[in-house]
Amino acid sequence: MSLPSNVHVSSHPCLKAKLSQLRSQSTSPRETRALVHEIASILGVEAFASGLKLMSTGKDKTPLGEEYETQGIDHADLALVPILRSGLGMVEALNSLLPTAVPIYHLGLFRDRMTLQPVEYYNNLPFHRSKLSPASPASLDSSANTAAASLAVLLDPIIATGATAEAAIHLLKEWGVKRVIMLSVLATKDGIKRAAGVWEEGVEVWVGAIDERCNEKGMIVPGVGDIGDRLFVAIGK
Repeated sequence: MSLPSNVHVSSHPCLKAKLSQLRSQSTSPRETRALVHEIASILGVEAFASGLKLMSTGKDKTPLGEEYETQGIDHADLALVPILRSGLGMVEALNSLLPTAVPIYHLGLFRDRMTLQPVEYYNNLPFHRSKLSPASPASLDSSANTAAASLAVLLDPIIATGATAEAAIHLLKEWGVKRVIMLSVLATKDGIKRAAGVWEEGVEVWVGAIDERCNEKGMIVPGVGDIGDRLFVAIGK
C-alpha cells in the first residue's frame, strides 16, 4: 500500500492482537476501553520515540549517594488535544507515558449524518496573551496572541473519511501550532491520506492499522463499529 511519508502504520504484534480483540462484537465496553487505552499506549511509545526530544534537567543523587545527570522532556509547549468524544478514550494512555502532566485541550466535532462533513460545536484552544500594554488596541486583536502550544498531540481513535481529522488539523494550524502528531487506532486508506495531506510538513500520523474503505454511512469496514458508542455505552442513541 502506497502511503505518504508522514504516515506511520504500527507493525507491533501486541497492537495487532489487541486490535483483533477490539474488532469483536463480543468485546464488552469495559474491555473496549482497556483495549483502546493499551493500543494508544503502544502508538504513543512509537510516536514519541521520534517526535519528542530529551533534555538535561539538572542533577540528583541515587539512594547510594551517587550523583547523576537528570533528563526529561520539554513539556513547555506540548498539549494533548482529544477530539470529542471518542478521543477521550486515549487521553489517559498518552498522559501516563509523559514524565509530567501536560495541558489537555478539547475539540468538539461531529459528522453531519447526511453530508458526513464535520461540524464544530466546541473548541477550548487557549492563547497566550500578547505582552503589549492592556491599553494598546493591538492587545485586543487576536492576531497579537499566540497558541498556548507549539506541538499538539491530536487524539481520535478512528480516521474514516478523514474529514474530521482534516478539520481538526486546520483548526490547530490556524491556532498557531508548529507541529501536529495525530494518533489513531484505525483508519481507511483514503481517510489517512486526506489527514496526512492537509499540512504535509507539519503533521505526522501514527495509526494502528488501515482498512480499505468506508461504507455508505461513513463507517470503516470491517472496522470496529462506532467506537464512541462502544466506549461510552451509548449504543442505540
